[in-house]
Amino acid sequence: MDSAVQQGLLSPPVLALLGLCIGSFLNVVIHRLPQQMERGWWGDIAAQLEDESLWRRLFPAATRRPACIPDAAKAIEAELGRLTPLGLARPRSRCPACGHQLAWHENIPVLGWVRLRGRCSACGAGISPRYPIVEVATALLFFAFGARFGASAEALVWCAAGALLVAMTMIDIDTQYLPDDLTLPLIGLGVFAAGMGWTRVSLADAAWGALWGFASLWGVARAYKAIKGLDGMGEGDFKLLAGLGALLGWKLLPAIVLLSSLVGAAAGLALIALRSHRWAKPIPFGPYLAGGGLAAAFFGEPLTALYFPTF
Repeated sequence: MDSAVQQGLLSPPVLALLGLCIGSFLNVVIHRLPQQMERGWWGDIAAQLEDESLWRRLFPAATRRPACIPDAAKAIEAELGRLTPLGLARPRSRCPACGHQLAWHENIPVLGWVRLRGRCSACGAGISPRYPIVEVATALLFFAFGARFGASAEALVWCAAGALLVAMTMIDIDTQYLPDDLTLPLIGLGVFAAGMGWTRVSLADAAWGALWGFASLWGVARAYKAIKGLDGMGEGDFKLLAGLGALLGWKLLPAIVLLSSLVGAAAGLALIALRSHRWAKPIPFGPYLAGGGLAAAFFGEPLTALYFPTF
């Protein structure tokens, strides 16, 4: 590709426009992916309930399986069968209140929401301002990556990573899920990009970053459970840090954890002080890990130089 053309196509404003479009799709992912996961879990539950051999293995002393168990499996399958098939591409976007299918002009990022004044054109139900916020946030991230990394493959790698991080952040806030469908591609992206020479991280550093990112939080979670007898962190957090380690390399892991912990602690204390959160209620750590990783992408090298002087 001609250098001038590449500079134009990968300029920050063009990447920002791409970010608006990607952000619109991310709203679909944020809304539908957890529902797809939950439907899958219920389907698995029904399959397990129907498996008589599993019942025999678990309860060998039982004379017979209660009739309510297969009945429950059939009820679950019946309810799942009544649901409209749900994918990321189909069905087309609809108003959750009345089912009105959005026209193409109502789906234009940000402008569609502004034109509708935040309300469904059919029933007048409010449309959350979070939709344009996600679109604008994604556009700003893409712009920042273009400005930080220039017209390069590295900028595109980080645009892809940023999209995954935005989706994970919002899903974790809503549901406290960090889906494998998002965390594992982040790990693969970091390792693959390093192997292709698209980032400033060597393949070895990316692999060690993924390994130590997962192992460090796994160790903290195991220690917490041994002391408190409670799960303090989910496996999705381990995989998210592994993905950030693959993208940034193992040397930036302390900076990521430090930045995310500081932001998480400050946000948690602020929520408690405002009495909008209780001590006993868990706070999703994924958004703070994602924020720490993004901060480390821009400012991590000077911070890392403090404890790795030869970095």
